[in-house]
Amino acid sequence: MPTQWESLANQHILGIAPYEPGKPIEELERELGIHDAIKLASNENPLPPSERVQKAIVAGGGFYLRQALAKKHGVTPEHIVLGNGSNELIELLVHAFMRPGDEAVVPHPSFVVYPTSVQAAGGIRVVVMLRDYRLDLEAMGRAVTPLTKLVFIANPNNPTATMVAADEVERFMARMPDRTIVVFDEAYVEFAQGPDFPDSLAYMKQGRKVVVLRTFSKAASLAGLRVGYGVADPDAVALLNRIRPPFNVNSLAQAAALAALDDEPHILECVRLIDAGRQLLYDEFKALGLKYVPSRANFILVDVGRSAAEIYQKLLREGVIVRPLTSFGMETALRITIGTPQENRRLVRALGAVLGKRSA
Repeated sequence: MPTQWESLANQHILGIAPYEPGKPIEELERELGIHDAIKLASNENPLPPSERVQKAIVAGGGFYLRQALAKKHGVTPEHIVLGNGSNELIELLVHAFMRPGDEAVVPHPSFVVYPTSVQAAGGIRVVVMLRDYRLDLEAMGRAVTPLTKLVFIANPNNPTATMVAADEVERFMARMPDRTIVVFDEAYVEFAQGPDFPDSLAYMKQGRKVVVLRTFSKAASLAGLRVGYGVADPDAVALLNRIRPPFNVNSLAQAAALAALDDEPHILECVRLIDAGRQLLYDEFKALGLKYVPSRANFILVDVGRSAAEIYQKLLREGVIVRPLTSFGMETALRITIGTPQENRRLVRALGAVLGKRSA
């Protein structure tokens, strides 16, 4: 008898057996009460890494990272799937659950991987425009049809840095049919915390068709190592594991993520730095006469009132790299990441210079 998640999945993946990596030697010894086990199953070099490399690596692995994430979120390891960044998990979700002709509701402007992944799978993109730079959950709910397989909610949203609040999400979830999977992409969650931020994991724990995506790329400072993870019903995770490439997150990245989970002071320091930088930039943008969108992330959308592409090029010549949002159809908007105090001050000086203005 297929599970509810299997009934939603692409039928052709159901015959695929997920890759089963061997257990760490330490875990095998603990379970069986043995010692001095050897591993001759993975075609690996019997010699350890060089001494120089060993000094640069902290021991770790997917088994232990999933255990630690499960403990953090109050679930079992079977609820956790690791990804080579959350990008890969988005693609796995689309691959696993969308058939040609299925629909996915995607906000716009938002993370570009949602519509491109759906298009690549032969799905139908149902695009719902933002309202006042925020996801319009009411309109997204109305866009759901019997053909809707996935709904993507970026919270906070990229590139606008806005979020949808708990009461909005509650009303949205109340109208979601059980056949539709809601994906909460919470890459910037650490910067958005507050009493109004929705508890998306609670819906998953209630048995709803919900997948929550998180990443170590932002607050944990591990963007280059590409470690994302999803929290979902074990049946959904089992389906994703059927098509997830084995060893998709390298051991060094896993070790770094495992260490980052225990490094709460670093996260708090990052959040404090971003909060202070956000307020400073608000004040400076006001002094420059620029409009901006209040942010719940580590970046700010700024309207420069003229060609963003032109201002971007001028800022490059000042040695400051920002992101013009012309590709999102926002011709006068820049997405500016909040940096260190020194970087923020340099940005303000450069922006004032290229705009021919001075901050107060």
